[in-house]
Amino acid sequence: MSIGMVRWGGLLLGLVGTALTVYFHWQVFFFVPTEASMGIVQRIFYIHVPAAWVGFMAFGIVAICSAMYLWLGEEKLDQAAVSAAEGGVLFTTIVLLSGPLWAKLAWGTWWTWEPRLTLTLLLWFIYVGYFMVRNSTENPERGKRFAAVVGIVGALNIPLIHMSVLWFRSLHPQPVVARTDGPQLHPDMLTTLLTALVAWLILFFALFLLRYGTARLEVEIERRLRTSPPGDVPGRGPTAEGALTP
Repeated sequence: MSIGMVRWGGLLLGLVGTALTVYFHWQVFFFVPTEASMGIVQRIFYIHVPAAWVGFMAFGIVAICSAMYLWLGEEKLDQAAVSAAEGGVLFTTIVLLSGPLWAKLAWGTWWTWEPRLTLTLLLWFIYVGYFMVRNSTENPERGKRFAAVVGIVGALNIPLIHMSVLWFRSLHPQPVVARTDGPQLHPDMLTTLLTALVAWLILFFALFLLRYGTARLEVEIERRLRTSPPGDVPGRGPTAEGALTP
């Protein structure tokens, strides 16, 4: 698939995802019933939870692409991992911003170092560190490989986040959707949640394709700069340097 098709696909998905995002926000404010125990603050659930799921999925993609990159050495796999990591950090940031808003109203505090919150913050720091590691060495290939290892290790935190409310004492409620006996939600709540999840998924893949297309374009430009004769590249070679010499 050409770079142009990748980027146009990203733009198309972006439009669809934006439209669905507007629609699910309408559902949050005007369609879904108010939860009985927590009241109106529970509506943050429809932003917070899908963002977390998409962020976790993104970091899973990072881990898979990073492992394949270490195995095969394909540049495109590293580009895909970076693109997914940027989306994962974005959606995890949404989680970490919406969570304290919910916590302040539900628990009376902006933040508490309970297991799920702490592990999610740790996940965010790991993947911020992923980008720092990429630029920490003078050898770009070595930096990419170091970052790939971070991307794989970081994903091991995701199952811990999911199981933390079952294994440890936690302020977070027990799962109401990912249950062995089925979702424990009002049908309209489940519909709104799934609409939000689809919207966030489409937006993630839109951002992924746009970033992936940009990464491939950057590599192509760099390749052409390396292979072009000095006189054919503006600002390089004797032609540019000697243009004003009498």
